[in-house]
Parts: sequence; C-alpha cells; structure tokens
Amino acid sequence: MKVTTPIKVRYQETDQMGVVYHANYLIWFEIGRTAFIEKLGFKYHEMEAEGVVSPVIDANIQFKQPIRYGDDAFVETWVQSYNGIRTTYGYKILDKDKNVAVTGETQHVIVKKDSFRPLSLKKKFPKWHQAYQTALEGHET
Repeated sequence: MKVTTPIKVRYQETDQMGVVYHANYLIWFEIGRTAFIEKLGFKYHEMEAEGVVSPVIDANIQFKQPIRYGDDAFVETWVQSYNGIRTTYGYKILDKDKNVAVTGETQHVIVKKDSFRPLSLKKKFPKWHQAYQTALEGHET
C-alpha cells in the first residue's frame, strides 16, 4: 500500500537558488508518514496519549532533481520493512509530472515517553502491527 500526499512548495522552504532546501524533505517525509498512518486508521496522538512516542533512529535521503518554489509536489509513502519492533518507511518526492525528485527512508521504533525504554509495536499496539503487516504485504506484491 502506498499513500500519495500533495505538497505545496512554500517560499520559506526554498534557498537562494529557489530550490527546496534539503532539510525540508525530512519534514515532507513526516507529512507523508502521518498521512500514511491516518490512511491506515490511526493517529499519532492516540499513541502519545498512552505515553508512547516513535522517534526516528535512522534517515537516508537521495537527491535526484530539484523541486522549486511554486511547483506542485507529492510525497509517496509506504512501509518498506517492518519486524514488530522497527518500522522503515519508504518515500518518493515526485514533481507535477510524476518525475522522482527525491527518494529516502526513515526508520522508527516506539519507546515509553518518560524513559525512552523500547517497546514492541506488535505487543503494545496489536492493531497497528496487523495494519503494518498488511500494508507491507501489499507493497511487496
């Protein structure tokens, strides 16, 4: 399963060359990931209400071509890998013509908010676990 989220490039996201500043793609990844999770029927604030957060433990970005101010862009998001503990989300930033501008991935775990003690998503949130398993299977086919 992939979710595509539109992104309107804002002036403040660009550098002096008029292209999106590289760090902003991580924000766009987060927008895509949140939309993906909501498409599965979940909300982060529900996880946080139980004293659990999901930090990024690794991030990778590959730049293919620039996106410029005023362009329409889209972030495609999917579960690239998942093992019950770690979730890796894959991303593609596409321009209006569906050309790939940026690719990347972020890896996440869940931890107790107060202690940062790692938790198993499979055990703590079994419905999320099942949805991720299904989304992963849908992406692999």
